[in-house]
Amino acid sequence: MAMPPSTHPRRLLPLFLGLFQGALLLFFALFVTYDEASAQAEDTNLVANQVYRTFPFFQDIQVMLLVGLGLLLTFLPRYGFSALTHNFLLLTFSMQWALVLQGLLHHFHHGQIHLDLHKLLISEFAAVTVLISVGAILGRASPCQLLVMATFEIPSYLASEWVIVTCLGVLDVGGTITIHVFSCYFGLGVSKALFRATQQPLHLKETPTAHSDLMSLVGTLILWVFWPSFVAVLCQPGDAQHRAILNTLLAMSASAITTVVASSLLERDGKLSPGHLQNGSLAGGVAIGVVADMSIPPVAALALGSLSAVVCVLGFRFLTPLLGRKLTLHDQCGIHNLHGLPGILGAAASVVPVLVASKDTSGSHSSQLSPAGGNASEVVGGQWGGGGQALCQAAGLAVAVGASLLAGLLTGAALRLPCLARPPERLCFDDSLYFKIQDQAESPGPDSSAEEGALALKE
Repeated sequence: MAMPPSTHPRRLLPLFLGLFQGALLLFFALFVTYDEASAQAEDTNLVANQVYRTFPFFQDIQVMLLVGLGLLLTFLPRYGFSALTHNFLLLTFSMQWALVLQGLLHHFHHGQIHLDLHKLLISEFAAVTVLISVGAILGRASPCQLLVMATFEIPSYLASEWVIVTCLGVLDVGGTITIHVFSCYFGLGVSKALFRATQQPLHLKETPTAHSDLMSLVGTLILWVFWPSFVAVLCQPGDAQHRAILNTLLAMSASAITTVVASSLLERDGKLSPGHLQNGSLAGGVAIGVVADMSIPPVAALALGSLSAVVCVLGFRFLTPLLGRKLTLHDQCGIHNLHGLPGILGAAASVVPVLVASKDTSGSHSSQLSPAGGNASEVVGGQWGGGGQALCQAAGLAVAVGASLLAGLLTGAALRLPCLARPPERLCFDDSLYFKIQDQAESPGPDSSAEEGALALKE
């Protein structure tokens, strides 16, 4: 007997997640174990010190991604439940998927993958790319589409990161190129392929309210506080990690102040735009990641933070509308302005300290770790010379943009499959399509969730 059509979209999500988690349970049972505890006291103390040093950073990043980024996405007034829940779901799904792929590619020895906190942290960094990319199509995609997008993005990211860090030897301790630039253009590629050349009109439920903008601004503040942990967690302990924290704080302080200046000057009445504050204040953290642990003067961090805020605000004011008109490019959260433009600016800025650094200073970066893969950079400025390393930085940026766009376009084409239950335009940006809203259950009306759900299934 055929399944009633009204139940098909509702069962897609639990079926997809149930099969995934069941397969993961089997995989962990067969192939994943913990590192064996060492019997030697000095080795035990070393492991304990590593845990105590890493776990506080790890917790900061958890709060940053789950609470800060989740709240940042709640600027859509009727999509708060979906933004927070889908962000949470995508983080856990992507982290587990990345953990499997990373283990098979890099840590599979003698038929076993030995799990530790560092590998879990690396997998969480891979999941960040998904959380950023979905901002381009937030509110116009179903949960199944988002999960399929994550399924394709994680292996694409791992391949791109391997080429950029391991093959080219790009210095990018804070993930400016490998994470922010890649995830931005992957998301834009998905958006372009998913919506094709269709101009997306302004939706009635798309306009933020005072309450939704306030919640989003709270998310910005949480991200701002914990961002230094994101940049510095995989730096070498000591001077490099100390410099990364200081440079990140300086850059983000400058970007916050510059955002207020730029936003006020661009508005005719001199008032501040909440959207500018929510994004421009974080732009300095994106741009500084690639040079955070390098020996740059404090004024360079301040200048980079200010420039990143300017390009972010100008992007929201002029570039996003232009891309929407000329290229019919839909970018719901403005990820191009927060992650793409500051990321490119930071990558370009990384060429300067590489060129001016002496061989000894450049050689101090030989043990840097990339937040994406955790592998030591084998090709550093001291080995290639300043000019060679500068070319590597530029090549890494080109690989990140090109690979992410191509992978995003292919993924967006796959998301057009009807079986993935893309929501109709009328019901986009609405929690009632996916959640049982108590207010609507108690006071049904012409716009109740039951009626809208029926209309969605009919469409």
